[in-house]
Amino acid sequence: MQRKYGKLAIIYKIIIKVLLAGEITTKAKVDYKQVVLDTIKDIGYDDVRKGLDYKTCEVLLYIETQSPEIGQSVHSLGGRKEEELGAGDQGHMFGYATSETKELMPFSHLMALRLSDKLTELRKNGAIKWLRPDGKTQVTVEYKKMKNGDVKPLRFHNILISTQHDPGVSNDEITREIQEKVINSVCPSNMLDEKTKVFINPSGSFILGGPGADAGLTGRKIIVDSYGGWGAHGGGAFSGKDSSKVDRSAAYAARWIAKSLVAAGLCSRALVQIAYSIGIADPLSVNVETYGTIKEGLTEKDLFNIIVNNFDLKPGAIIKDLKLKTPIFSKTSSGGHFGRELPEFTWEAPKKLI
Repeated sequence: MQRKYGKLAIIYKIIIKVLLAGEITTKAKVDYKQVVLDTIKDIGYDDVRKGLDYKTCEVLLYIETQSPEIGQSVHSLGGRKEEELGAGDQGHMFGYATSETKELMPFSHLMALRLSDKLTELRKNGAIKWLRPDGKTQVTVEYKKMKNGDVKPLRFHNILISTQHDPGVSNDEITREIQEKVINSVCPSNMLDEKTKVFINPSGSFILGGPGADAGLTGRKIIVDSYGGWGAHGGGAFSGKDSSKVDRSAAYAARWIAKSLVAAGLCSRALVQIAYSIGIADPLSVNVETYGTIKEGLTEKDLFNIIVNNFDLKPGAIIKDLKLKTPIFSKTSSGGHFGRELPEFTWEAPKKLI
């Protein structure tokens, strides 16, 4: 940006700083700054006018080693083997599954995720040239609650999409292209009707986005990362944590259990809760709620017994069974942690129960 006062020109250089902070204990040599810059570039922030530019941003590193007391409680007490690792923190984690979609995810949240994915796809392949990286989606669906506890999605009540865009693009063009190329290509047409309200960029203008407009910390979008408000959430974020932290690994295990129960036809909906204490390998509690959809002839105590007979919920066993030491977590950082049947997302493959 440049302003002129007589013969004097004052040039402002906008520099946005990225702070990378955390605790890591490793013998690996990691170029943290380059990892940050490569990630920013991959997202699409390549111009300061979009809110961030990987070529000019400053990266500040505050990396420490993990607290030795936490490390000892997880790894060292009693000379533990890897499968006997203690939990890296206390808390309770939840997993949810529902038969309303083939992915066994809530329909409303799945649609919000798919709309967001479509925005990214169309931006990166150039199909909508004026799209910028920042954006949000929100979907409200009208449901019918069945007598047996099932829920059935009936229609879209409203769809909200806010997306960053280049200057000079009219609201009419934004509305038309988002409706045609995003909403109509993602949302089932039989659930869109004349009463469905669609809101596209209700703020009117969304040119500046990303960290230049609204900065924050990793882990704020915990409901987006999970089930969109369906089920429950223990409060701990997934991203930014290794698999010794049960906030992440046990949440994946809880989803694995819930999806396995529903896939096996033992219930139509399942909410699985697991609780841990730092330093203790076995969970403190395991609970399953089926909202009355349990298969006739079974009780939730029966499902509890099925869970403990089929799943080892020690953190070390979860890490091993779900292959959580494989470097896959970058793929979970956008698009949600659940509902995508990728080979790397091992918790999305239902287990055959005995």
